Formats: sequence, C-alpha cells, structure tokens
Amino acid sequence: MTEKRKFHAVRGVRDILPPDTSLWNWFEATARDVLEIFNFREIRVPVLEETELFARSVGAETDIVSKEMYSFETHDLPDLAIARSDILLRDPSVEHPSSISDYQDRLRVLYAALQHSFLTGAAPRTPQNQHAINHLGALERAVKELTLRLSVESRLVPGSQVPPEPNASRLRNELKGLVHDVHYALSQIRLGDVITLRPEATASVVRAYIEHGMQMLPGLVKLYYAGPMFRRERPQKGRYRQFYQIGAEVLGQTDHPAIDAELIEMLTVLLERCKLENWTLLVNSIGDTNCRPAYVALLREELQKVKDQLGPDSQRRIETNPLRVLDSKLPEEQPIIAKLPMISDHLCEPCREHFAELRRQLDLRSIPYKVEPRLVRGLDYYMRTTFEITSPHLGAQNALAGGGRYDGLSEMLGGPPAKGIGFALGQDRFIEVIQTAGRIDATRALDAFIVWMGAAAYPAAVRLARRLRQEGLCVEVPAEEPKLRKALGLAERLGARFAVIIGENEVQSGEFTVKRFADGEQRKLAEAEVAAFVKAPAQAARESESKSEPAD
Repeated sequence: MTEKRKFHAVRGVRDILPPDTSLWNWFEATARDVLEIFNFREIRVPVLEETELFARSVGAETDIVSKEMYSFETHDLPDLAIARSDILLRDPSVEHPSSISDYQDRLRVLYAALQHSFLTGAAPRTPQNQHAINHLGALERAVKELTLRLSVESRLVPGSQVPPEPNASRLRNELKGLVHDVHYALSQIRLGDVITLRPEATASVVRAYIEHGMQMLPGLVKLYYAGPMFRRERPQKGRYRQFYQIGAEVLGQTDHPAIDAELIEMLTVLLERCKLENWTLLVNSIGDTNCRPAYVALLREELQKVKDQLGPDSQRRIETNPLRVLDSKLPEEQPIIAKLPMISDHLCEPCREHFAELRRQLDLRSIPYKVEPRLVRGLDYYMRTTFEITSPHLGAQNALAGGGRYDGLSEMLGGPPAKGIGFALGQDRFIEVIQTAGRIDATRALDAFIVWMGAAAYPAAVRLARRLRQEGLCVEVPAEEPKLRKALGLAERLGARFAVIIGENEVQSGEFTVKRFADGEQRKLAEAEVAAFVKAPAQAARESESKSEPAD
C-alpha cells in the first residue's frame, strides 16, 4: 500500500492566499495605473532566457550569475545525460583496481557517444564543445593508461590486487587528479541549449528591444513589466527564491538627467498612492567608462590593505568587482567601508555635470533625497545615476526599489547604440510595508448573501444574483437550500453587507426581504429596487476609502 505523503511548498517559495491576494491585486493595478499615466507601456518577456544573456549583461562574476541562478540544459539526449551523470557520481579507488577498470570502460563508451553526437549535430557544434570533447578524449586515454599500469603493478605483487607503497600513493594522487579533470571537462560539454529562469528582467527587456527593432519607434521607448523572478538565495525573512517585481525601463538616444528624475518621480507618486510616508530616496553617481576604471583600481588597492578585516564575500569581490564591497550590509564592515575613497571625488567632468543636473531636476520636482556616496548597484551594467528607496519598516534589508542608468547595455548585447535607465521594485517588500502601515484595505466585501427557501425561490435567487452582479456587486448564493438562522450566521461570518431573503411568500408578493447587517434594518423591496439599495452604501464606502487622507 502506497504511503500517504503530505506535500508542502518547495523551500524558499510560498503561497499567497486570500485576503492577501486582494492587496496584491490592488497594488499591481495601482502600479500599472501610475506607470501608464507616465506613458509607459507593458511588455511581457519570457520567464526562460539563454543563460548567456545574463552572464553577459549582469556580469559573470556577480553573485547572481555565479551562485544564484536556476539554470539547466534543454536537449533530446536523455540517455547521454544519464551516462554523463553516472560518471560524475563515480569515485574509483586505487585500492580496488576493478573499480578503475569499470570507470575506464564507462568513460570510453561515454566519450565515443559524445563524439558521435557532436559530429552528427545532435549536440551543439560549438568551439567550446569541440575543445571540451577533445580534452575528454585525452583524459580517457590517460585513464586507460593508468588502468594498464595498475594491472601491471598488481601482477608484480604475488597474490595482491593493490600495488605496493610508495607506488600506491603516487597512483592514488594521479587518479584523483584525472577524475577531477574528467569532471571539469564534462561540466564544459553542452548537450543542448543552457537556459535560465530569469533572475531579473532588464536584460530580457533590452534583448526584446534589440530583437524587435524597437529603436525605430518614435521618441523614447518606455516599457514596464510585472511578474516572478527566480534566485537561489538563502531563504530568510522577506527574501524568497521565487519573488515578484514590477519594473520600468526607458531606452532611447538621450541620457538627459530629466529622464532619470521623472523615473524617480514616478516611484514617489506610487508611494503616495500607497499612502507610504516613511521612506528615503538615496542617489549617487558611479561614473562611466572614462572615470570609473581608475577609481576601481584605486579602490582595489585600498581594499587589499584591509583585506584581512573583511568577510569571505568581500574578500572575493576585491578581485571580481570591488564596487560590490561598498554594498556590503555586514555591520562589522561598515567602519572599514566608511574610510574607503568615494567615487564622487573621482568623477570626470561630464559625470559630475550629469549628477549635478539630476539633483537640480529632483529639486525642481520637490522630491527630497539624500546623496549616498557608497550607493552602488549590484549588477555590472550600471553607470552614472544609481538610486534606491528605503523603508525603516524592513530592517537591515531595507530597499523597497532601486535602479540606475545602463547606457551601453544594448551594445553589450549586440544591439544598436542606446541610452537606458530603469528600476525594479520588490512587490513582496512593498506589500509588507503597506500592511505594516495599515492604511490600505483592499479586501473586496461581500455585498449580498441571498438566502432562498423552497424550490420555487431558487430561480428567483439565481435571477436576482445575476442582476446584482451585472451592477458590479459581489454576491453569494448557496447551492443547497439553507436553514434561515444558519444562513444568516454564515452571511455575517463572511462579512456580507446585506442578506436578501427569498421564500415562497416573497416569490408570490414580488417583494424580497433585505437585511442590512450594519444596523439590523430590514426592508421589503421589489426585485428591481434591490440593486440600488445594496449598491448605494457599497459605492459610498468604496468612494470614502479611495478619498480618505493618510492617517497621522
């Protein structure tokens, strides 16, 4: 008998349940409205993209690409994939020469199959695959030679299958190195396309901009997106492996700071719509290809002096991306970071002028901000303007939204020259802050619960429900005939505004009993009058909620 199993959501992801989904829907609708009044139009990009798209744009040395992406091969060679996995899981031992012989046999068969697949085009005929398969062939021959040597050594020791020391130690190390090299060569062979669940969407939007020739459209191309992203981060409060973002991108031939300021202004309008007041806008400039390389070299030099005082991640970033050290959130590293050179002191004149004009544009729009010289963005494609909006309600990981300018990303991805700037906001975090503030109630109330009694009343109940729903009211009709007292109790627990009672007497008289739960008032109304009576307070309540001022 099959054992029953209770299933749970995968670690690091979650279900979003009612009534929270009402707030999510309200927020998404509100964000779309704000984006569209600023003349942004929605783009829907695939959840799956080529891995190389993110490696090239985000940066191969970033944590996202090196550690956090969900990537996999897609191909039609399942048997070959299984054989490759079998080799990767095997660990032959010098103490058991037969295991080495078996390993060598399986490796020989796998190598021949890979070579055949490459030559016939079943596996991608790329230079990388050609090099990796040739390397694997050389390793297969080396393993074969080692197997023969072990066989000879064993025969030199009567009655033994293990070669004598010190030969055993030397051969053990040689075998360990060969197995390591075989595993590396196999990891470089691609049986098909390598695709990734998108960890962010800017690269996808720019890819679509290039692919569909959107540079030919008039004026600035202003796009927005909404949907799930995927990163294999360590699950913790407020961070999920499937998370949701809304973002916007502006692409065109100008990098005027007014574009940057208006993008930020749009975010502040969204904050106002969400009735959020306790937020801080941080802005900075991280220079461009003219001034940033010299600063990065200086920063790396200074970081080397304090390397031993930094954690493992920051130590690694000294070589791969020193700017990311400035983004560290570790409390013990903050005093060290505070003493490092600031990029604002090393900007070239055009970048300095661009940043000064951005600040003037923000002042023009009466948008409060704070210049944060340590603010950098974590992705390689950013340049000049960077910004972040933080909230005190989120603790250490306090960013609500962030973005920046990425002029040159289009060219990096093989497209035409284009200037670009964008932002992304985390829906999960935004919703958390809205809930903490407690100023938005997006739950849709049940306007009417129809209680019907007797077979003759059911058609009238169905007919009335249809009429009320056509008026935009939320209505519940029991599928089975209920007891009056029980039905009214259920209606109250469901939060219904009204109960409409239809029995045989109501059907005959043509007037239904309508009870308002707020004050217990009951009225006898004709079917045509019910909708207006129920709709009036519901409409008034919704208008009151939409016009209400933020609480003090």
